[in-house]
Amino acid sequence: MILPGSVVGVMGSGQLGRMFAIAARRMGYRVHTLSPDTDTPTGQVADVEIVASYNDLEAVARFARGVSVVTFEFENVSAAAAQIAARHAPVRPAGAVLHTTQHRIREKTFLLRNGLPVTPFREVHGEADLEQAVTELGTPCVLKTAGFGYDGKGQVRIESPQDALAAWESIHRAEAVVEAFIDFDREVSVVAARGLDGTFAHFGVVENRHRRHILDVTIAPAEIGAGIAADAVQIARTVLEKLEVAGVLCVEFFVTRDGRLLVNELAPRPHNSGHFTFDACVTSQFEQQLRAVCGLPLGSTAQLAPAAMANLLGDLWLNGEPDWAGALRDPRVKLHLYGKLEPRPGRKMGHLTALGPGAEAAVLEARSRLARS
Repeated sequence: MILPGSVVGVMGSGQLGRMFAIAARRMGYRVHTLSPDTDTPTGQVADVEIVASYNDLEAVARFARGVSVVTFEFENVSAAAAQIAARHAPVRPAGAVLHTTQHRIREKTFLLRNGLPVTPFREVHGEADLEQAVTELGTPCVLKTAGFGYDGKGQVRIESPQDALAAWESIHRAEAVVEAFIDFDREVSVVAARGLDGTFAHFGVVENRHRRHILDVTIAPAEIGAGIAADAVQIARTVLEKLEVAGVLCVEFFVTRDGRLLVNELAPRPHNSGHFTFDACVTSQFEQQLRAVCGLPLGSTAQLAPAAMANLLGDLWLNGEPDWAGALRDPRVKLHLYGKLEPRPGRKMGHLTALGPGAEAAVLEARSRLARS
């Protein structure tokens, strides 16, 4: 058990690491972060910010020697870096979890092997694979890079067989998967945690609405049937147990129009759709990650009130600084800014959370007040 006063190392330095560091420091831990950037969202609140490439294995080793445990806020860290770190400190979740979940072919193969529902897909390693995949799955379908994709990056919709080669060229002929197009009813997710002793806790099922392939709004809890919700939680539990996760993991699902669940993606870390927990739950997803990787008992995930979360993208800064006072006119609304130095269109700069009845309407109204004409 790694107790308060110890040093926790975070590989990655974005907003997830920032909120993790806030939770860790509140509980008396020190935080070191490593990433290629400086003055980062995590680095601004960490005790030590180390600037180094994830592929600089000597720097990763020095970083790991200076902490009691290593965790992640960003899954696209190389397996080699995780292996080097593990020589000097426990790595949680383990590098094997990253290896599986950072690569779509390995991830989907894992899901199939364990009998979990997954969107029909085919692997693409060459032009012949691509042609066969499109023929078998039909169009429209979606081409996705096997690795390093998030927020819609590395994804191309194929409308007809004639578009397939151009789509693959647009992702530089990278190893990929083709997925069947799912005309789904809604997207939901489950953020859950597993402790070192195998205990499991979850934050319920939430509904996610996207805009331009980026999460826009999360509503917690999701308005879905009790049976579907129970199935989603059980699938999440199976994923964490089969992967032997020590930490937090999010399972994203499509809910089909006939009420079936299909796993879309896994994220072995706190997740954007779990940000509401910072304000709305007894234990946030970030404190839960800390508890899990340090071997502490998991905290209560009870939700104190209905909640909704809305992302704030860099587009809101196009006409100057947003109207923060206007957004906070409703006393139920909470503001979280990530300390990013440069707002850019599509970049996640922060989020708003609202609590209580009508939370979704409240958070959307608050966000609408931010934009200056």
